[in-house]
Amino acid sequence: MTIMSIAAVVEYSTGADVLGGAMSAELKGGDQRAPWVTWYGDDFTGSAAVMEVLAFAGVPTVLFSGVPSDALRDRFRDARAIGIASTARTKDPAWMEQNLARPLAWLDACKAPILHYKVCSTFDSAPDVGSIGKAIEVGLSVRPAAAVAMVTAAPQMRRYQAFGHLFAGTLDGVFRLDRHPVMARHPVTPMDEADLLRHLACQTGLPSALIDLEMLASDPQAALDRLVSAGARVVSIDSMEEISETAAGRLIWENRDRLGFVVGSQGVEYALVRHWLATGQLAEAAPAPGAGKVEAIAVVSGSVSPTTARQLDHAAAHGFALLGFPASAVCGAQSTLDVEVERLIAAGAAAAARGASPLVHSASGPDDPAVAAFRAALSGSGLSPADANARIGDALGRILDGILLKSGLRRAVISGGDTSGYGMERLKLQALVARAPTIPGASICTGHGESPHDGLEIALKGGQMGSEDFFSWVRDGGGPR
Repeated sequence: MTIMSIAAVVEYSTGADVLGGAMSAELKGGDQRAPWVTWYGDDFTGSAAVMEVLAFAGVPTVLFSGVPSDALRDRFRDARAIGIASTARTKDPAWMEQNLARPLAWLDACKAPILHYKVCSTFDSAPDVGSIGKAIEVGLSVRPAAAVAMVTAAPQMRRYQAFGHLFAGTLDGVFRLDRHPVMARHPVTPMDEADLLRHLACQTGLPSALIDLEMLASDPQAALDRLVSAGARVVSIDSMEEISETAAGRLIWENRDRLGFVVGSQGVEYALVRHWLATGQLAEAAPAPGAGKVEAIAVVSGSVSPTTARQLDHAAAHGFALLGFPASAVCGAQSTLDVEVERLIAAGAAAAARGASPLVHSASGPDDPAVAAFRAALSGSGLSPADANARIGDALGRILDGILLKSGLRRAVISGGDTSGYGMERLKLQALVARAPTIPGASICTGHGESPHDGLEIALKGGQMGSEDFFSWVRDGGGPR
């Protein structure tokens, strides 16, 4: 990802100003200048989810879109949690070998006791794309550790791990991952295995082991010592509810000298925050307020999730102008794609001019005929699915950029984990700070960067996440419910 110089930016505020507001709690003990946690996210929505967990717990937090310049880093010098977002989830192992070490080394040099490689809470990965196993291998080359703790579950997100198997909730209930209506049919990384260590074994030869719910409830420290002594390099930790989550956080924090490199979802930070609160190392933070209602927002969606389809239906009935983006256009000539992009920018700006919220979407659920049309176009294009998805994300990012510039709208949503990464690149935002909560994992953020969109309020949402009224909720400013 290209990171631009901060030198041309005029009158940026200080880090203390940017990180102020809702972050009223204070970290207690230790070096007050050093971060407690750093993380590298393999997609933008997940990276932002980590940020909000920490920020709304009272930890001053910033998320960068790449390794920052010294000047940009200094703007956020008061941050006690620092992240870098990426699109690694869409990349192959060769790309990871070439590109992960530098940002991980930069984060390692921040000297936080925990360096976290953040993955999706549904463990999106495969041997050939988004390989979590390869990421672990590269991470260990940057920060050696006796073992890598792995916490994937995040009960607040309705992600649960029991005896090594991951479960994820939808609007229709909770499903084992290999029977999940979205993840079992994921277009790039379909999940056919709920046992995460079995899934991971296809991506790395590192020996692994499990600390299950029974071990957490009895003597997790003894279990960890035994497993590491027996040669485990990856230790997956169950998490189902507050008690097991707190135990996982305690285990990681109290062993941070030898478990300094961690992999997992934002469940890592949820667990750490529970432990810090339980031990008094972190004071309780006041609930973060909403961001206030605006007349209209701009939305782009590259998700084919049934959850997103329901959200689109709700939005259509509540003041949003739905505009279809033909994803099959990315499989043809660049000139054809450019025409579609310009058409949708004009249509979106026109919708905003009449008071509606433009919502550009590539599909309305997995059964939308647009999905079949895209697959047919892809099969004859010579493009790989990953390249085609990248082109979709980039096109939607161009559309959002154009709509915002033409309409003057200052709040936006990007729906879809992969779409969010490519969209953020087009907006040229270099840093995000959490602004107001919505659902866990999709807060309204403030974007900063040397871009016309500096100060933009933006929410990044995974496709399978959120309430049916999510887009309306963001338009109304989010906030606790």
